Amino acid sequence: MAADSALLLSLVEEYVSGLQDSKAKDTAKGVKDGQFTVLQLVEALGLSLTSSQPHTRARGVQLLSEVLQECYGGLTEREVEVLIAFYENRLKDHYVITPPVLQGLRALTKCTVLPPGSAVSMLRSLFQDVHVQVRLDTVNCVFLFDSSTELKGLGADFVFGFVQSMDGERDPRNLLLAFQVAKNIIHRGYDLGKFTEELFEVTSCYFPINFTPPPNDPHSITREELVQMLRDVLAGTPQFAEFLLPLIIEKLDSDVLSAKLDSLQTLTACVSQYEHKDLAEFLEGLWVSLRREVFQTSSEKIESAGLAALTALTSCLSRSVLNSDSEDSLCTFLDLVLKDCRHHLCEPDLKLVWPSAKLLQAACSASSRASHIITSAVMPSLIEQYNSKTEVNVLLSLERKSNWVQGEFRPSLVFLAFRPSLCSMVFSALTETNASLQITATSVLTSLAQQTGEMNSSIHSCQQSQICLAVVECVGALAELHPAAFIAKLIPRLKKEIEASEQQSLQAVRQRCMSALAAMSTQPGVVQESTPVLLEVLSSAHTGSVGFSVEEVVAACHSLQRIAEQVQDTEETGRCFHDVIIPRLLSLALQAALQGDTVRAFFMRFVWFPSGGFHFIRLAGQTALKAVSLFLDGDVSFLPDNSFPSHIGLLKQQGDSWSQSQMVCLLMGCVCSLPRSVEVPQMDQLLSQLEEMSCTCSHPLSYTSAAKCFAGLVNKRAQGQLVSLLSCYIFYLTNFLFPVSSCFQVAKALLLRYHPLFTALTDKLFSLLDDADLGPMAADGFSLLMSDSPDVLNRGCHADVRIMYRQRFFSENSAKLVQGFNAAPQEKKPNYLKALSNIVNKLPKQVQVTELPTASHLQILLSLLLEALSCPDRGVQLSTLSCLEPVLVDPPPALIQQLEALVGRLLPLTSSPSMNVRIASLRCIHAVSLFPVHEVLPFRARVLRALARPLDDKKRLVRIEAVQARAEWFLLGSPGGR
Repeated sequence: MAADSALLLSLVEEYVSGLQDSKAKDTAKGVKDGQFTVLQLVEALGLSLTSSQPHTRARGVQLLSEVLQECYGGLTEREVEVLIAFYENRLKDHYVITPPVLQGLRALTKCTVLPPGSAVSMLRSLFQDVHVQVRLDTVNCVFLFDSSTELKGLGADFVFGFVQSMDGERDPRNLLLAFQVAKNIIHRGYDLGKFTEELFEVTSCYFPINFTPPPNDPHSITREELVQMLRDVLAGTPQFAEFLLPLIIEKLDSDVLSAKLDSLQTLTACVSQYEHKDLAEFLEGLWVSLRREVFQTSSEKIESAGLAALTALTSCLSRSVLNSDSEDSLCTFLDLVLKDCRHHLCEPDLKLVWPSAKLLQAACSASSRASHIITSAVMPSLIEQYNSKTEVNVLLSLERKSNWVQGEFRPSLVFLAFRPSLCSMVFSALTETNASLQITATSVLTSLAQQTGEMNSSIHSCQQSQICLAVVECVGALAELHPAAFIAKLIPRLKKEIEASEQQSLQAVRQRCMSALAAMSTQPGVVQESTPVLLEVLSSAHTGSVGFSVEEVVAACHSLQRIAEQVQDTEETGRCFHDVIIPRLLSLALQAALQGDTVRAFFMRFVWFPSGGFHFIRLAGQTALKAVSLFLDGDVSFLPDNSFPSHIGLLKQQGDSWSQSQMVCLLMGCVCSLPRSVEVPQMDQLLSQLEEMSCTCSHPLSYTSAAKCFAGLVNKRAQGQLVSLLSCYIFYLTNFLFPVSSCFQVAKALLLRYHPLFTALTDKLFSLLDDADLGPMAADGFSLLMSDSPDVLNRGCHADVRIMYRQRFFSENSAKLVQGFNAAPQEKKPNYLKALSNIVNKLPKQVQVTELPTASHLQILLSLLLEALSCPDRGVQLSTLSCLEPVLVDPPPALIQQLEALVGRLLPLTSSPSMNVRIASLRCIHAVSLFPVHEVLPFRARVLRALARPLDDKKRLVRIEAVQARAEWFLLGSPGGR
């Protein structure tokens, strides 16, 4: 025990007199281990705490406070009470002791055994004895204490003490804490009493916040944080209304845009907490200020904030509960709005038409009641003048806006009385040449139909694409509300238009009608009526009964595709697609193929692919069974209009004819888009046939589609079942007896899932780069390997795609590519350069920036990329430039070392016959100018001479890049430059 006492005295002496701060942790450890108690520590500090030297006393208190920060959890209630009394007494001591005292008090507030009344006692001592303002610790302590429910017992005294401690504060750190405390005072229901105005004054004196953080601010306090925290305080209680609203009106007269914006946003925030009685006295002043900011705005932000404030203000007034003897504040306020805005809508001088309309729209959107009051007041006068097209647009916009209340669609019954006139105006506007007016009218037509429950006449003749899109969107919205009306009226009308518009000049009408059919087909009943019309288009195109063009066949296919993507996935729609639409499409495609109409058969795949399993998963397996049976066994029994031969070989090329073998592209849509959980029937036989076809067929579309289909199935196949499957590919690859693209499709399927066989297949593919005939095709194949697949091998078709597969391929194979390049004869090196360029170019840009500078063989890799710039293939040049551009933004040291070679290869490319190469090379030269000045300055004169020619390039885009690059190089080394 004596040893422990001696140790404690030694620790105290070394900390206080020896100024060894580390002894505080040793002391805290001793308390935690039970060698001595906190009270024993206080006794050991006796001489230090009673020293005549303030700094010695401060060191003693500091040691005690640091120990308490570590050991407050083990204190008893009695010990806490004694320590609080000790610290409160120390607050009366010299000011140098105050910081460690506050530190100790902060530690004691964390104790779970805090004696009752202690928080109030500590706070009173702080307010009475800590006389130094602008102390972060003081405000921080107040912030910690204000969570105690005991403090509410202080009532207004607490508010007064806080006001005193905050008054005159300038430090942003303290202000942020002080605003937080004030916010808690308000939100936790503290009684502000007679100090309401004082609390408002001490916080509002900082409004609006004008603060710019210093450079490299270690505290990271932003203006936005201060603004938001102060706004939460000012808008936190209606008790501030009588002080805040006049202040906002005053600040809105400011010429500082940030002050205006802050004032408007604060007004929007505060009125959400207020009642109409809080606003009544200031409504006229607020309206005058808001009107001015919209009528005389110089900033879109100010205008938007002013309109938002008007909406919030009107919404607040709309919440008022009227008594028999109370004034209707909403009507009073809207009378002011209408008085100042209504007459502008009808004046010949249109300068204030749109600002007035915006103000009315903002007020309309606040509540249904406000919408009713305003529209009832302005509609009659606007309708009388609807011949003025500007007023028509104002009216239509106002009608559309008045139906949206607080972001929710709420049709206003007031428009029922004006429905005939509005419909007349809408249809009149749709015949105008003003595209904006037509688009607005289309939107209003949708709103009118949603309000009235009646079906209005459809729209057929629009010439501009934006208007057509608006009309189609309108059709889709109306069809969801009135499917029966569309089935009975619009679909027959569109069918008639499609069949009647045989003239070449009216083909656009047919395509628009097909787009409208697709847009309206979201519900099962509509789909069952609309899809036969589109299928009839395809059938008529095949038979030649109606002269449909290839573009119209594609439009019909795309319309069916859109329906498949958007229709509700129900049993009814699933049966419609899998029992009717898909068999019919297969039948039409097969008829076209057998008759040699390859164009029609090819375009069927546009709709077949996404509808063969991407939707309606419950029935996809049944459709796959039928399709596989068709392609393997020639089973045509499920196809409508069955006039086909009993056995047809769709996976066999019949001599030189490929009309049937090309149908394999339709098989992809059925089997490759299935989820991995759905089993493909006759998988082994199907894979065998596809493998043989992809390796032996001579027709490009046939063998490419077969390879894609094979790759899609291999990607989802269980890992142990693939070795034997790929034997044929390895054989053909070894003996160079195959289409190169087919093997790259299979390699991509393995790469996406990180399959071990991919390494062996990749090595074989790299070996092709040395082949005189196949080398260029193999180099192009690496672009396919690294690109996103648009059809089979993507997540949309449930392929097994692992993350970062491109990065993995690059990191594992770039060294092999470098070695192959070094070992290859000179005439084969371009193949390696092209392959490298294709691989690097398909890496994500961010990966290029991170992977290339960290590659272990970076020096050699960069040399190859620079060598690729000299390759005569313009595709390789453009691909390599695209690779280099992001790397040049933050160049690795190895690239700076090769600056001579880089500049020497970039400058000739600025005169390339290819415009894209010229533009890319100029961008790279521009990026090089941002290298360290001492590195690039020697090249300045040479580059400026070379850039003179692109300044006169015949292409404007090239000249723009040349001007920017030359200007940057011209400023190098000058006083105004870098």
